[in-house]
Amino acid sequence: MLKDIIIITFLFSLFGISHSILASSKVKQLLVEKLGDKIAFYRLFFNLFSILVFLFIYRVSPKPSEAVYDLQFPFDIVIFVLQIFSLIGLFWAASKINIMEFIGIGQIKRYMENNYDKNELDEKMEFIIEGPFKFTRHPIYLFSILFLALRPTMDIFYFIFFVNILLYFYVGSFFEERKLVDIFGQKYIEYQKSVPRLFPIKFKKSKNI
Repeated sequence: MLKDIIIITFLFSLFGISHSILASSKVKQLLVEKLGDKIAFYRLFFNLFSILVFLFIYRVSPKPSEAVYDLQFPFDIVIFVLQIFSLIGLFWAASKINIMEFIGIGQIKRYMENNYDKNELDEKMEFIIEGPFKFTRHPIYLFSILFLALRPTMDIFYFIFFVNILLYFYVGSFFEERKLVDIFGQKYIEYQKSVPRLFPIKFKKSKNI
């Protein structure tokens, strides 16, 4: 059991580290020097590569099936309904961002129209304070966490998988916000002071949670 947990954590840690490195501005800047405005294709490549690597890691990971819990009626129904609401929240948050830019299609379209600025480093960033972004700086992370956590049944493999995803989202948000501060400057710093990082709860000692 312990061996399986270590292997699962190691594999997902490799995914998280490689994903963060490939998403970093430094790597993108190096690619810009080599590729020029063809960096426009990087975002789509990055997303497809990430999906394939994630699926591979999921496939080869050991899957201990011992149960952590198995909720019975009516609690399983309650959790399932809450999971549906978290999925609705995820779509709500996603509707506030530019999905075409997130996927990588928008960049390629601008490249084909000879209207691509390589200094964007493959994505045109927008500063959004609408909808769920008024309550949490990372609503897509938040609703993804809730969707994954709210399960009527939980086995060891899924629990370790979920803990790793939770840590990745939280740690990854720090690296993402460094980039956003570089892009938006003081405006984003003020946003950090007024809106919590993940969970929409303001603590008295610090608003930057």
